[in-house]
Amino acid sequence: MISTAPDADWPDGLLAAVEDAGLNATAPPQQRWLDGWLVRTWPGSARRSRCINALGPGRRPLADRVSEAERLCRTQAVPLLFRITPFTQPPDLQGALATLGFQAVDLSWVMVTDRLEPRRGNDPPGLERVSHETFAEIVGAMRGTPSSDRTLLATRLHRAPVEHLGFVLRPSPEAPPSACGQVVLDGPLAGLYDVVVAASERGRGWGRRLCHMLLDVAAAQGAQRAYLQVDAANVPARALYRELGFRDAYTYHYLERAGDPTPPHAHPAPA
Repeated sequence: MISTAPDADWPDGLLAAVEDAGLNATAPPQQRWLDGWLVRTWPGSARRSRCINALGPGRRPLADRVSEAERLCRTQAVPLLFRITPFTQPPDLQGALATLGFQAVDLSWVMVTDRLEPRRGNDPPGLERVSHETFAEIVGAMRGTPSSDRTLLATRLHRAPVEHLGFVLRPSPEAPPSACGQVVLDGPLAGLYDVVVAASERGRGWGRRLCHMLLDVAAAQGAQRAYLQVDAANVPARALYRELGFRDAYTYHYLERAGDPTPPHAHPAPA
């Protein structure tokens, strides 16, 4: 059984700010409000950009809101997913949705660092900043995602409300990338996203080296803390992040309805 106990008594204000930063970092071009629900229907592979975040208790009957949200998702051919966090309103929403056939899947941890050490200087050697289009192509190739999803990712990054800095790490200037990742800046917080190591390069320490570099970039840009989101079952990744100073802050998971069809474009993707 996976523990869901945080590592420390984190200040509520800090965790709420981290949750806001995560929502900003994954904001898609198309989303709308539905009686306290932030409904995201972006047809990409990242579930954080195609789910419902219940941020207010709402006034309409639950069944009516679910029906309207289902209609919105159907028009964009995305599944009806709810993201459940410690900030979900009302707190008993999961139980209410369970009566409508929704079940919990895919537990993830949000991990947060203590204060980052300030750093000045250029990007570390071997680290190369790339455009949104180039980053989307590289991370898509490493993950084996279709070209349509790579285009959607580049579009989402261009239109995001916060700054995304995409990087690749190469063993030499002429070599293909061994790893890639993003730093997303939002005031004093920096998020690490899309940290991926090429299949042929795994087990050689590239992920650790890249994360160190990304944290240096975040500190140089003035970030005071960093956060990331990781599958709770990904034990090796969580161990690495602990070595880098991240600690468990809070969990989230999704609710899906058994029997709902999977859209044709959907495929396994990071949480």
